[in-house]
Amino acid sequence: MADPANDFSQFGISVMEKDKLVGEVVRFMLFKTHQNSGCPVKREELTQLVTKTYHQRNLPAYVINEAKNKLSSIFGYEMRELQRILPSSKSNARFSQSNVADSKSYILVSQLEPQVYEKYVVDVNAAHLSGFTFVIISIVYLAGGKITEGMLADLLSLCSN
Repeated sequence: MADPANDFSQFGISVMEKDKLVGEVVRFMLFKTHQNSGCPVKREELTQLVTKTYHQRNLPAYVINEAKNKLSSIFGYEMRELQRILPSSKSNARFSQSNVADSKSYILVSQLEPQVYEKYVVDVNAAHLSGFTFVIISIVYLAGGKITEGMLADLLSLCSN
């Protein structure tokens, strides 16, 4: 069986390019989820992020799976896939195999048990601190694991506008 870490080589991109794409998907999921109060993010939006630069057929699926792993291992979120069946716009008649389209989307769900989440995460008095900490950790991660203090200050000032 092939090493999953090297499976991306079939796409003809470097490790750095792959990591950048995965980071973009992670960033998009985190901020889109926060911005829209947990509303699902369409797979089509994630695919567009990847295919705006790279046009390989299976690359978006690979990048999304890598992003799922990063969100789980670093942030403690499961990127759960939702699949909705939408009626075709051509016909409002009965649903059949020929007139429905699949619409996949994703939500982020905490991997903590509800009791643990309530005890250690939910604190009304410290919610602003945990939110700020989450933003800092996200920025550092998306910058490749390290960032200068000046660059962090510049990025945080963008958030306040």
